[in-house]
Amino acid sequence: MALNVDQLKGKSKLKGRYAKQLARLQAKGIKTDCIEKAVEGAVANLKTAKKSSLIIYGDPQSGKTEMMICLTAKLLDDGHKTIVHLMNDSVDLLSQNLKRFKGSGLAPAAQNSSEVLNTSKNLKTQESVIFCKKNGKDLEKLIARLENIPSVVVIDDEADYASPNGKINRGKKTRINNLVGELIGKNGFYAGVTATPARLDLNNTFQNDAEKWVKFPAHSKYTGQDTFFPLDLKKIGYRLKLLNQGGNPKDAEQALIRFLVTAAYLNLIVNKDEQNYSLLVHTSGNKTDHESDKKTIEGLVHSLSDSSDKAFGHLVTEVHKSAQALYPAADADKMAEYVVENISRASIVVLNSERDRVAAGDAATEPTSPFTIIIGGNIVSRGVTFPNLLAMYFTRDVASKLQQDTYIQRARMFGARGEYLPHFELTIPKQLYADWHKCFVFHKLALETIESDLGSPVWVGDSRVSVASKPSINNATVVLDKGELSYQMFDYDPSLESILTDNNTSVDTLRELQKKIGKLALPDLLINYIAAVQPNGNGSLAIHKSSQIPKGQTYDQAKISRDKGVMGKSQLEPDKFPNAVHHVKLFFNHAKKARLFYKSAGSIQFIQNQK
Repeated sequence: MALNVDQLKGKSKLKGRYAKQLARLQAKGIKTDCIEKAVEGAVANLKTAKKSSLIIYGDPQSGKTEMMICLTAKLLDDGHKTIVHLMNDSVDLLSQNLKRFKGSGLAPAAQNSSEVLNTSKNLKTQESVIFCKKNGKDLEKLIARLENIPSVVVIDDEADYASPNGKINRGKKTRINNLVGELIGKNGFYAGVTATPARLDLNNTFQNDAEKWVKFPAHSKYTGQDTFFPLDLKKIGYRLKLLNQGGNPKDAEQALIRFLVTAAYLNLIVNKDEQNYSLLVHTSGNKTDHESDKKTIEGLVHSLSDSSDKAFGHLVTEVHKSAQALYPAADADKMAEYVVENISRASIVVLNSERDRVAAGDAATEPTSPFTIIIGGNIVSRGVTFPNLLAMYFTRDVASKLQQDTYIQRARMFGARGEYLPHFELTIPKQLYADWHKCFVFHKLALETIESDLGSPVWVGDSRVSVASKPSINNATVVLDKGELSYQMFDYDPSLESILTDNNTSVDTLRELQKKIGKLALPDLLINYIAAVQPNGNGSLAIHKSSQIPKGQTYDQAKISRDKGVMGKSQLEPDKFPNAVHHVKLFFNHAKKARLFYKSAGSIQFIQNQK
């Protein structure tokens, strides 16, 4: 029979790739409802966003890579020919994501930008999925290669890093911001993917439209903020070791020993087959500190590997003592034997911009032995996923303010840790954990405002936690101290007054109010935060009577809002509530619509983009 060329031409026009990706995940037992919600929302909103630019936001380590694979498939099905994925300037991150894309079976196969530069492929007629680091030279070369392409879709992973314009208030553009803008072009589309969208919002990066943002909800097996930073610290379900300070060699020794014992226990008692685990040693961004921490860890591993070493007896004794303390019902002798017999298999990897790729291989983040120790600073803080991460050890505290986006991204322990969560350990300086905890609470309080129909989210910071890098905040459009939080509007009913006045200093009153107006109007997190932070006891909360929103040009009657805040000092009733640090009040308009407002009397700062 003669070959039917026309039929094969039809086959070459690929269809149904999005459905195939969903089926691939479902075959693995992975629920795809969260992915479908994000993908379909992004595709629909990109078409209607004012500048064809939006943000997809979701929790750290919540499965955004699989979502981006499915989004790419959907965009290809919809006729977009050229899709560029931007990665942070890290070979490990690019390699990890490229490997996952290729392993998904997506057609066409994803290529590194260097591969595209060295091929004669006709990019005008053929589909392309291209990965490029956010590196000036790489971007310039790719832009030249795509010069005649009419429309490019840019999917920016970890979009809040490098892409925002840090020179926004000087009337200039940073190099990466300018190059990414050139890559998008006049007819392109931009989707920034991040767990921390504040900087992108306050910077007006690529004129993203906050009203078109898309939430990527976490999957059912996700362990994140509520697990590792619960408001009630009594509900912590993993091992938290708080240090008075960081970087002490004795603390490093004990953290390493507990990791070795835990991996030994899991492989001896829990696992059917031996598994490899990682300890992430998170140091500063200074490469000399990486080497110092590496020497400390290497010294301990070498001493445990050599029975003639003078420290061998001490370390083995410490291993045995740790085994007895952590797992009193198990055989400490066998766990110590496992550690001694397998310590020579330990793998120590330093991740930084100068990593020797030949020595480390292409999967440095994948544990290659039961005892894999990964040491790094800034590079391990963003985007990189660590399978079977069993422990994290922070060697240094932070003397100055924490920047929210940086520290939220450093939560590499987030993910699907449920199978071994009770054995997971975080060793961290006490003050850093407290600030980190506050950082996540503020971040989540802010995310709750995105669906409030206020136009832009309200971001939360204070004297210890900054919302974003100052040079990236667009002073022309951002109000630096709005002073309050507010949420979704609801129908006002005068009967609510009896609830508000019944016990106006009790958190229980807020819970009763929530039953009437709903969780979008009064989120659980706000109630729980107020309940957890009661510095002045029962007088810490003031629930005020409702008021009609004042008339005047500065007030938006329909939205029940005001750029500079609705709650004034007199409305806080200081004589009636002298010890209050939390103020809650309802405002309603002539149409009998209402909105709840929260104001803090402390050092909390509320920031909103008023563009």
